[in-house]
Amino acid sequence: MLETLTIRTQRTTASRLEHLDPEHIEFGKIFSDHMFVVDYRDGEWQEPQLLPYGDMTVSPANSALHYGQAIFEGMKAYKNASGDIALFRPLDNLHRLNASAERMCMPQLPEELFMQGLTQLIRLDSEWVPNSPGSALYIRPFMYATDGFIGVRPSESYRFVIFTCPVGLYYNKPLRVRFEEKYVRSAEGGAGFAKNAGNYGAAMYPTKLAQQEGYNQLIWTDASEHRYVEESGTMNAIFVIDGKVVTPALSSSILDGITRRSVLQLARDWGMQVEERKVSAVEVMQALADGKLEEAFGVGTAATIAPIAVIGYQGHDHELPKPAADAFSLRVSEALQAIRTGQAADGHGWMVTV
Repeated sequence: MLETLTIRTQRTTASRLEHLDPEHIEFGKIFSDHMFVVDYRDGEWQEPQLLPYGDMTVSPANSALHYGQAIFEGMKAYKNASGDIALFRPLDNLHRLNASAERMCMPQLPEELFMQGLTQLIRLDSEWVPNSPGSALYIRPFMYATDGFIGVRPSESYRFVIFTCPVGLYYNKPLRVRFEEKYVRSAEGGAGFAKNAGNYGAAMYPTKLAQQEGYNQLIWTDASEHRYVEESGTMNAIFVIDGKVVTPALSSSILDGITRRSVLQLARDWGMQVEERKVSAVEVMQALADGKLEEAFGVGTAATIAPIAVIGYQGHDHELPKPAADAFSLRVSEALQAIRTGQAADGHGWMVTV
């Protein structure tokens, strides 16, 4: 059992809860009343605080703004039928946050600080957790450098923050994607496995070009040959080929997705063959031509499961078959939702009650 930390709390005097329309929640637009904040300086974490959500002051010489020393996580809390709130695999998010921190020369966050700050924040803003179908409380932990210094070196001070926002469905229809064979999201040996801000900033331009062509997202390919699938937009990519669940193996250029881990675990639980390996664009398109590509979908915290309906490859669009009623992506999506909302047994101990 973690030691209970005393976290100084300043409650908001002007709650915005009345502005929340649970039936019409736009992703990432309305934020809950409070945030968890703790600063790192002189080699240690300082006193944590729960504060009203609001703007923060930074120096114009803030080193995160100049050199990109900023990392984040994405996770969710869910409300079950009896009104209890639970987090989905929060320690996995912490471990990945600390892996990102190590890669970006930032301090590690102790488990008790992360979990106590997170749970006390969720309890404080418990009324913000929606319970309509497909909705959740999205949680954004992030850390950034706070030195006011423009020499190129790791900052000596940092701020860690968690804020939350109620969300509905991220995508409301199957995706149109295309293989990206010019631009690169990340290269082997780079920081693609870390959730650092620069990865996402660099991906925006090629994504914008694809969106101007009518696609929702890209399927990123490897930096050296543009042959092998890496990720789909901001999600991991999974294919069902001839009854097997196939996904690119993790590497230094691919994010270790927690939804990905969960989907693969459920597939193994159900006795399905799972292959984590190199997957080429040519293999995917050949499987489609041969009638063996049964499903393709992206997996991630924001969308959970995002089915792919169209794949663009070398200037041509290819329609995927419509998933059957018993398709793996539909079954695994329903299974995850049932575990998260307490309607099914949590056999792997993924849920942590707040």
